[in-house]
Amino acid sequence: MQSESATLPGQPTLAHHFATIEVQANAARLGMWLFLATEILLFAGLFCCYAAYRFLFPETWQVAASHLDLTLGTVNTVVLITSSFTAALAVDFAKQGKNKVVAGLIAFTLLCAVAFLVVKAFEWGHKFEVGTLPGPYFTSTDPSLQLPAMPLFFTVYFATTGLHVVHVLIGGTALAFMLVRALKKDFGPNHYVALENVVLLWHVVDLVWIFLYPLLYLV
Repeated sequence: MQSESATLPGQPTLAHHFATIEVQANAARLGMWLFLATEILLFAGLFCCYAAYRFLFPETWQVAASHLDLTLGTVNTVVLITSSFTAALAVDFAKQGKNKVVAGLIAFTLLCAVAFLVVKAFEWGHKFEVGTLPGPYFTSTDPSLQLPAMPLFFTVYFATTGLHVVHVLIGGTALAFMLVRALKKDFGPNHYVALENVVLLWHVVDLVWIFLYPLLYLV
């Protein structure tokens, strides 16, 4: 009877190596938290790099940050915070088995992700136009940017924001899979852990940006 009920929408499938559905769900949650810990360590290394160079070249960091587009950075911050809110709501409605609402909320979250990437593309495009690029590719002739280690700032900028964009793409792809499952009415009171884990990943992606925004745009 267990195997038959596991095939119904909104019902989880119990893997043979778990004793109960609850144990399986807790194992999935633990696995996601361990994965997210490694992601935080990855970005922590970049944050330490940022802090060290900012300590060594405070004037360069301040001038360079003033040449970033604060408006676009702020827009992207609002977009990601909004996406975290709708993603969290999706989990809440998944617990209630309201798959249509879940699908709508995930779709809106994905639209926010696309909006973030579009804004970031415009921002990066401008950097290519004016030559504020990493390392040896820095070709800007702006007199105010001719300071020691200026190319280093934009190396850190592109490394951190580029890695973050990769995570936005990964998180967006995972959310797209959750959207398909919601459309299939796959979620229910006993079957929402996969969505919960994906939303946790999305929250971490948003949290990283909340740190990057003040460090890069408001220093």
